[in-house]
Formats: sequence, structure tokens, C-alpha cells
Amino acid sequence: MQGLFFEGDDGARVVIRALVALIGFWTAWRAGKAVADSWNNYPRAVVYTFLLAWAMQFLHHALFNGPMLDAVYYGIDFVTLLVFSTAGFRFRRTNQMVNNYYWLYEKTSAFSWKDKH
Repeated sequence: MQGLFFEGDDGARVVIRALVALIGFWTAWRAGKAVADSWNNYPRAVVYTFLLAWAMQFLHHALFNGPMLDAVYYGIDFVTLLVFSTAGFRFRRTNQMVNNYYWLYEKTSAFSWKDKH
């Protein structure tokens, strides 16, 4: 590749890969949070993560000449993004339940709540 980055420049490729990964993680977190914001159920977050993992596979293919349709790499991407999506969903849903129903629930952690006794 001619231009700003050259084939031998491994440092720049590492930085770009890290940026693509961070953008994917942030997007998964925001997708989970958006599902919780609209009071939808968790399976919708899984569907959005499924689509996001496909988009990440395309980015790996387009930017780094990786395989486009590889089930193993897709599975790794999907599971990793699902962790972030689930965390975003649970974080937002916990805040919703504790803030909107403060007389019923109290926060036990950033990702869970319990009934008030």
C-alpha cells in the first residue's frame, strides 16, 4: 500500500487495529445501552450484536485483508462484542430500575439491583 502507511510499518497497523477494536467495543456498549433505553428486551441486544459482529468482520476484511466469512473469527468477534453489549444493557437497565422505581429497588452493583425490604 502506497501513501501514508507502508507495508513494513507494523506500528501503524497495530494502532489502526486497536482503534478499530475500540470503536467496535464502544459501539457494542452503545447498542446495549440503546436497547435498554427503549425498554426493549435483551434478545434485541443480541440481534444487534450479531449484526455488529458481521460489520466488524467486514472491517477486518476491508482494512487488513482478513477472511470475510470465517466462522471461528466471527464467533470470537461476536462473543467479545456480546460481552460489551451485555454490560451496556445491564448498566443502563440497572440505572433505569433504581431511578424509576426507587421505592421498589436498590442498586447492589453497577449491573444489578434487588428488592428493598
